[in-house]
Amino acid sequence: MTIAYIAESAGVSVPTVSKVLNGRSGVSDETRARVEQLILEYGYRKPPKSRSNLVELVFRELESMWAVEIIRGVERVARTNRLGLLVSAFGPHDSAEMIDDTVGRRPQCVLSVAQLSEAEREQLKANGIPFVVFDPIDELPDDVPFVSATNWRGGQTATRHLLDLGHRRIAMISGPDHPYCRARLSGYFSALSEAGLPTAPELVVKTQLTREHGYTAARELLSRPDRPTSVFTANDMQALGVYQAARELGLRIPHDLSVVGYDDVPAVACADPPLTTVHQPLAEMATAATELALALGRGDDVPRLGLEIATTLTVRESTAVPKEE
Repeated sequence: MTIAYIAESAGVSVPTVSKVLNGRSGVSDETRARVEQLILEYGYRKPPKSRSNLVELVFRELESMWAVEIIRGVERVARTNRLGLLVSAFGPHDSAEMIDDTVGRRPQCVLSVAQLSEAEREQLKANGIPFVVFDPIDELPDDVPFVSATNWRGGQTATRHLLDLGHRRIAMISGPDHPYCRARLSGYFSALSEAGLPTAPELVVKTQLTREHGYTAARELLSRPDRPTSVFTANDMQALGVYQAARELGLRIPHDLSVVGYDDVPAVACADPPLTTVHQPLAEMATAATELALALGRGDDVPRLGLEIATTLTVRESTAVPKEE
């Protein structure tokens, strides 16, 4: 039996059930009585107060190429603190049951990659389990701790690199309407503005963060008569899609087209040619997120709930001065 099920049966929110379970105010007498009756009927018992010696890392997509880097960063801190690491994968349809299982395990803290719904956050809070959201895809309230990278600076740095090489028609294959994608795109626009170049809407494509979507966007951009001389992508998978499209169109990288990615996943160092990309320090971000969550659990004075870890540009062989026409 789960808190989420009781909340659904009572027609109230998970935070309301948590308030009843913890004897807090802010619930009407009628609602409290209804929830208490359901708790009694279902035989629900609160999990024990003591915590296990675990750090729980929650993924929504465990298949991601950068999952290993995140796990490495979390494990580093867990080992230092003599804690075990449990990796969980929440599917789109079973998150309510999964968060109840997490609460039942009583970890020292929870690190959630990309997102943690309001109901999930409230359930963790109600059970005294500290958490941090890693690289959030949604806008978060000010009181929700998170760790991300300097995405705006990363987008600006990548675009400046292409500008410094002499490129002026620089395309951007961006991602969904997530905060980090918007920040990378904003950095791209900022660098163009600094260089006195107008924004060219036809050079910006917003799509999903996959190789396939990067390929489709690149085919569209590179098939134009006035094609761009360079492409900056919101992640490395899109960049590999650009590589495929360029090959099919007979374009050589970097002689005919320069490409810059984002993330610096290990595989792109072995691409042909090796990819210039913005290095997102995933292991360092994961380390910082775990240290922040454990500090919150200890009740330490934490100066900031939101941390941004610096990105850097890794220059390889996929960028060069533009070919003279």
